[in-house]
Amino acid sequence: MNKKIETIKINDKRYPKNLKRIDDPPKQIYVIGNAEILNNFSIAIVGSRVCTDYGKRMAQSIAYNLAKQDINVISGLAIGIDTNAHKGCLLNKGKTIAVLANGLDTIYPNENQDLANDIIENGGAIISEYPIGIQPKKENFPIRNRIISGLSDGVVVIEAKEKSGALITVDFALEQGKDVFAVPRKY
Repeated sequence: MNKKIETIKINDKRYPKNLKRIDDPPKQIYVIGNAEILNNFSIAIVGSRVCTDYGKRMAQSIAYNLAKQDINVISGLAIGIDTNAHKGCLLNKGKTIAVLANGLDTIYPNENQDLANDIIENGGAIISEYPIGIQPKKENFPIRNRIISGLSDGVVVIEAKEKSGALITVDFALEQGKDVFAVPRKY
């Protein structure tokens, strides 16, 4: 992906209002794509990387229906639920935002390079608080999750394990006063 990376500082009027309200907002964010959508009404969809077919269908269906209502979908571009949330939104020509845990010169995971391109080409955005050159590190992912919930107006959880990044996102969302929704398990 060879796209222009834009820097938006916290005192910039385009800085996302929801993100500015959290306890530890990034001093600046880096954006590829449509920065204008960062202040639109958005719902985050998070969940397991190792998910069932039911979880994949639910992520796509919920994201598709949110897009139908002109609601942005936010997720983390990870395989599993995140990937399916982004794809479901794009299927209905919606705007989706991927929040990365590394610099925007690297798409992680690499197998989602085409998805990242689709997000940008369809009016979405890929963002990070990390500058170019920062590689994905295990410790960056939980920190990044505060941005996923911080940008959102609510968080939907699908198939999260007890100790997972998705539930870290839920913890941030609850601290931030966001609504949290859970998809019931299929029996």
